[in-house]
Amino acid sequence: MKLHIESMTCGGCARSVTAAVKEIDPAATVEIDVPSRIVQIQSTESAERITQALDEAGFPPKLQG
Repeated sequence: MKLHIESMTCGGCARSVTAAVKEIDPAATVEIDVPSRIVQIQSTESAERITQALDEAGFPPKLQG
């Protein structure tokens, strides 16, 4: 899934986003482009569960097409 996270502005934010995803799916693949604020995630968890975890971590995502 591809997400846009407006509040992710630095490497520290990117590490927090990665940690939030890995907490619910340690096997997930997380690719982050901080300048564009785009996160690509490959996971067996549902998009709903991942977006909920990111919301709870303070990084509300918007699903990209």
